[in-house]
Amino acid sequence: MEASPGLVTLSAPDGSVAECHVPFPPLAHDGDAIAGLIAHANSSKRVGVLLVRLGGYAAGVFDGDRLVTSKVGARLVHGRSAAGGWSQHRFARRREKQSTEALQAAADVAARVLLPHIDSLDALIVGGDKRAIDELREDRRLTALFALEREPFLTVPDPKLAVLTETPSLFRAVRIRITDAPPA
Repeated sequence: MEASPGLVTLSAPDGSVAECHVPFPPLAHDGDAIAGLIAHANSSKRVGVLLVRLGGYAAGVFDGDRLVTSKVGARLVHGRSAAGGWSQHRFARRREKQSTEALQAAADVAARVLLPHIDSLDALIVGGDKRAIDELREDRRLTALFALEREPFLTVPDPKLAVLTETPSLFRAVRIRITDAPPA
């Protein structure tokens, strides 16, 4: 067994390896890395969560598994058009405007819900659509918030309250990667 601040590696006699990725590193332990990992994974953290997909967003603050505050919303963003000519250009401009307004609404909610708690947050977890999150990174109001960002990036369906409330089971989980022993 080997332990580092972000990883606990277990090796089996047959050569198989299990890599246990520590949620919210660094891992602190006094010799027993397994007990330390279990205690660390079960420790209560105050975490901000921001989920964004084009047209939908959810922001919340968790204290352990308990949702302390949240806001969920949606904005209409039409899909792409297969039409050609001037109609296609007009539709694309309308869709671009709707996308910009939806992302602005998501940034406003993130600022309103998460920023008041920034001094007490241990981390920020993001998820949804990576391009939408990348666009929110450009909002200067959220710079300090994104400085707290930690793994994992959550792949979630449309951000709704039910999806938001289930995120602690995703971001608190110990991700395990198993590598089988090479054939003899």
